[in-house]
Formats: sequence, C-alpha cells, structure tokens
Amino acid sequence: MDIMEYTREELVDPTGILSGTRYEFHLFLQLDPEDELYDEKGTGLRIIFLVDGEEERIVSYNFFERATGNVLDFELDEEEYTEIEQFCKAHLAE
Repeated sequence: MDIMEYTREELVDPTGILSGTRYEFHLFLQLDPEDELYDEKGTGLRIIFLVDGEEERIVSYNFFERATGNVLDFELDEEEYTEIEQFCKAHLAE
C-alpha cells in the first residue's frame, strides 16, 4: 500500500463540546492488483485524527472507493495502522 496523494482538513466543532483538534485526512492509495481492496478507479482511506495536548491518535478510519465514495468494510492490520498513524502525525503542520 503506497500513499499517492492526500488531503488534510481541520474539522471545526461549532459546539465546543469535543476536546482537542480533529483533522480529516483522505489518503489515496496505490494497491497491488492482487490486493482485495484494489479497484481500477482507486481506493482511498478516510481518517479522523485527534490532537489533544500530548495525545495524537486515529479516532476512526474507513476505506472507500475513490470513484463513488462508497465505504468498504476492511480494517488495517497492526503494521498498516502504525504506518498510517505516523503518516498523519508527520503531516499535521502542512
């Protein structure tokens, strides 16, 4: 799984109920054609990432079909999860 491009946007909580700052990342992935997540039109990963003081972590994520936006029912394995979490931490300030 390679990240070909991404977007990052700060999410605004107009109510002020949630603590910390949340970011929404959309990662657009290049996958091996043999991977069950592979789609000719592209596969993406949507992530909600929390920064609250010293805490920086993934709150939620889901894979999606890039062409339609339809959610795919797959999970990251532990190694992929760590890689994606590090990617988000490294790209917070951009």
